[in-house]
Amino acid sequence: MYQILKKQTLNANTKLMVIDAPHVARKAEPGQFIILRVSEDGERIPLTIADYNRETGAVTIIFQEVGATTMALGALNEGDCLHDFVGPLGKASELEGLKKVAVVGGGLGCAIAYPQAKKLHEMGCEVDLIAGFRNKDIVILEDEMKAASTNLYIMTDDGSNGHKGFVTDKLKELIDAGNQYDAVIAIGPMIMMKFVSEVTRPYGIKTIVSMNTIMVDGTGMCGGCRLTVGGETKFACVDGPDFDGHLVDFDSAMRRGAMYKAQEKQAVERREEHCNLYKMEVK
Repeated sequence: MYQILKKQTLNANTKLMVIDAPHVARKAEPGQFIILRVSEDGERIPLTIADYNRETGAVTIIFQEVGATTMALGALNEGDCLHDFVGPLGKASELEGLKKVAVVGGGLGCAIAYPQAKKLHEMGCEVDLIAGFRNKDIVILEDEMKAASTNLYIMTDDGSNGHKGFVTDKLKELIDAGNQYDAVIAIGPMIMMKFVSEVTRPYGIKTIVSMNTIMVDGTGMCGGCRLTVGGETKFACVDGPDFDGHLVDFDSAMRRGAMYKAQEKQAVERREEHCNLYKMEVK
């Protein structure tokens, strides 16, 4: 059993948890993920490792309460335990040799962009971190991202925090200003990563994206996370999650990601119905 050491609310529906998982913390690297189950009969879900501490054996995860399982996870408190917490899974990000990088995060993707930027910053790399949110109310990890970067640019759709506009606007502005990046690392909604890749394509800048697809077992056996990359079938859980953004077929990946929306909605409705029945019984 994996105890929750810390629980923190980052915004209205985003939570941070620190889990006691020394075997994961011992080997974790930026870019890797875990698969957890809240209970014995629960669903397996993947979550990227947001941070880790090898000395204390703690692993940090950040998630939004958008489905039945993440809602169940968010209902737990410090001292409660998770049934399974398996990892680290996937390939670690290849960051060696990079001297100047733009790291682009969108929304919850900033929780994944942060450890990438932090590792690069610790390696002495110059890091321009561009973080995009709809508005100031959902901004997360601002202080942490500032400490993990050379320059932090917060972008909001409405201009309520930082600069008004999209992450692609700021990225193009920085490139056109003469910044010569060894690589751009983009993490967030697929549509955002697609357009970041299109911004960098004409400049020939190496662009790495993190494909957080549907996963079940995390070992490549189920095939649920398959992608088309450079015309070939790849599996995000074992071949990734990092891929060359200029080779990823984002359109097919987005279609696959939308396949289970109806089932996800039904699962949430069943959970809400169960919770309401429980509330009625205990009154």
